Amino acid sequence: MLVAVNTTVIDEQTQEAEIAAIKQVIATLEHSQQHELPDEFVGLFRADAIWTTGQGKRLTGREEISAFTHRVLPGAMKDSTVTYEVEQVLFIRSDVAAVKARAQYLTLDGQSIGNAGTPLYVMAKEDGQWRLVACQNTEVLAP
Repeated sequence: MLVAVNTTVIDEQTQEAEIAAIKQVIATLEHSQQHELPDEFVGLFRADAIWTTGQGKRLTGREEISAFTHRVLPGAMKDSTVTYEVEQVLFIRSDVAAVKARAQYLTLDGQSIGNAGTPLYVMAKEDGQWRLVACQNTEVLAP
């Protein structure tokens, strides 16, 4: 079966492999936050990336993302953690994807705390690697 991706056609096996690679980026993002590894986190972004935090702070470029992450991530997980689940991948082109995820904030013993997050990651594949390019983290308010 062939899947149309904008004007590019990729086969189902290739699409599954790309989705697996994208999910690995999100798993690394989760790992870097859970273990407070700012360099690992920042390494996921393209040099000219844009990221808007859950509190609405816009960060432009890996350098600014790095400065922010090195300031807030160490110590951020001392009382809680976060998990991410990829919910949807939309290929805009075969090398560009919009990735919708669900973030769940938890106590260290696994109890849900606060509202969930619903981040959107636009990713691009460059030199064989998927990179975060434009990201928006949004809190899901309880009804």
